[in-house]
Amino acid sequence: MLQTPSGGAGHGTAAADSGLMSIGTVLNVLRDEFPEVTISKIRFLESEGLIEPQRTPSGYRKFSAGDVERLGHVLRMQRDHYLPLKVIREHLDAMERGEAVALPVVGRQRDGETLQEPWEAPTAARIGRSELLAAAEIGEQELEEWESYGLIAPLSDGAYDAEAVTVAALVLELGRFGIEPRHLRAMKAAADREAGLVDQVVAPLKRHRNPQTRAHAEARTKELAGLTVKLHAALVQTALGVRLP
Repeated sequence: MLQTPSGGAGHGTAAADSGLMSIGTVLNVLRDEFPEVTISKIRFLESEGLIEPQRTPSGYRKFSAGDVERLGHVLRMQRDHYLPLKVIREHLDAMERGEAVALPVVGRQRDGETLQEPWEAPTAARIGRSELLAAAEIGEQELEEWESYGLIAPLSDGAYDAEAVTVAALVLELGRFGIEPRHLRAMKAAADREAGLVDQVVAPLKRHRNPQTRAHAEARTKELAGLTVKLHAALVQTALGVRLP
């Protein structure tokens, strides 16, 4: 059974912090199973009420082992079942109450009747349009707007890269601060330029006849992508004169 996170702001003594982890430590722990998780993702899940880490007097987050366990459950259900956050929250709350709960189900409409059936996860790398709308908890109008600005784009077969769920969640989160999708076009253009730079570096490896060399190209792409993301984050923080906890 999941343990309910305890405490809140004001537990800043050494004794109270014993056994607690910073957000950076939590990130390293989770990345063994969830290599794509980011600090922004953890903060977003906190803002949605999925976790409630303690806070030091200076405002830094401190996570318990129960918080990390709960985060793992959330990320696993998103990754494996693409469940909406509301459904995940209700499922975890029931588990914390000690209730015996099965895998959450979502209602689908057919001829005006709501059918209760298990939510089937799409393939690891792709997600259908209806699954994207449900996982991101958005409507057609919002998705169409984001597509018009190039923030999310379908693949050639009409499906979406699974990372589109993360993009949608971040667009929604930025919207809470008054940043509209049209304001994000500059970010998308910068991301495309960074991706183009990485692609230039690995293109010769991708074209190689040796399968091992082509496999190495994929690993190199992931490594370079991680470095460019870290550099981008560092440059933004430097420009704003802030340090993220």
